[in-house]
Formats: sequence, C-alpha cells, structure tokens
Amino acid sequence: MSNSYFQFKQFTIHQGDCAMKVSTDACIQGAWAQVPSGCKRILDVGCGTGLLALMLAQRFSNCIIDAIEIDELAAAQARRNVAESTFAKQINILHADALTYPFEHTYDFIICNPPFFNNSLKGPDSNRNLARHQQELSLVKLFSVFLENTSSTAQICMLLPVDEFSNFEQILSSNTWYVNKKLTIKPIQSKTANRIVAICSRINSICKQETLVIYEADHSYTPDFKALLSPYYLNL
Repeated sequence: MSNSYFQFKQFTIHQGDCAMKVSTDACIQGAWAQVPSGCKRILDVGCGTGLLALMLAQRFSNCIIDAIEIDELAAAQARRNVAESTFAKQINILHADALTYPFEHTYDFIICNPPFFNNSLKGPDSNRNLARHQQELSLVKLFSVFLENTSSTAQICMLLPVDEFSNFEQILSSNTWYVNKKLTIKPIQSKTANRIVAICSRINSICKQETLVIYEADHSYTPDFKALLSPYYLNL
C-alpha cells in the first residue's frame, strides 16, 4: 500500500505528502469500529491522510467528525482528500496539536491509530518518526485528551500492537475505564497476533472478543476479511 493514492469504493486517499501511508491495520480499524447509539460527534486524533474519518463518515452519515493532525503536510493532504469526497460536509480537518487544542465540544466517540513504537530506533525522516513513535504523544498523554474531551457515555477506539495494548490496559484500569470489545488481528492463522483494536469506555461490561485473520496460506484474503472490508475495498 505504498502508492501515491489508494482508491476505495466511495473515496480516494492521496498520501504522497503523508509520513504514514494507508495500512491494512488502519483499514480494519475503520471498518470494524462501531459508534455508540445516538452518537453525534466523533473525533479522529492524529488523522494522517483522513482515512479513518472518511471510513466512519461513509457508514455513519448522522455524525459530524473532527479530525486533528499535528503535521502540516498531512493535515493539508487530509483536507484535500476530504474536499474531493462526497463526505466533505461531515468532516472538519484541524491542523493542531491535540494536547493543547481548545476543542469546542465533547465527543461521543474518539478513534485513534496512535504512534506505535515506544523507545525504538528512529530513522532519518523526522515527520515519519513523529507519526510512528511516541516521543511526542505518549499513551498517557493521549489518554488525557480522551478524558478531557469525552462525554460520560463516550467510547474510544484504539489500534495498537499487542505489547503496547497491555500498557494501554493499565492506563485504562488506573482511570476506571474498561475494554468493552476487542478484535485481535493475526496476519495468517499460523502466526501470533500482532495488532489489537479495542472499544473502551467508562462502562464496566463483559468484554466481547473477536479474532480476525487477514490472509490465507496462499496470501489471498480470508472470507472474514473480505466481509469486513467489502464496503470499502475495490474488487472484494
């Protein structure tokens, strides 16, 4: 998925100016996320290309989505992607730091595909490092954004590597938040899971757990993956 654009059924993601490109994991998150009943306002933190905001706008037409991005080039590209789509009236792209931005509303649902790598080796591209590493937006700082900008019944949707998700669960527990639904992602059946998508809230409930395998042994998509992404991917 390293092309300068990625064509979905109802919108196009141009990504040449973005440090982080469209990923299969993020597509899974956007397709799997389910907003709570009565949701009116959604926040996408670190929106990058605008992918998640557009995926949610396609399915939840009654929601207004604010999508915030700290990188100037990525925010500009997200704004263009949204403007060229049929969902432009639903989505507001904000070029700002989520840690300091004075949001005007609280949100019913926050979705985030945050920096993955904590204390790992960085590369020469500073924008890519900012997008991939937690040197600026740690999970603790990120959760503070969630706390300050959600309604009491709000939910958040996070995509994280398995190891990082364990750290996030500790942050949730210390703030009396709970994992309500969890999707464990495996590249193929014979490999261990490498990503987790979770829906979390202040409501304590039994966690509903699911597993998604992306590829068959011959590297074709599994039926479950096709069913999940068919509203978005061409030729599925």
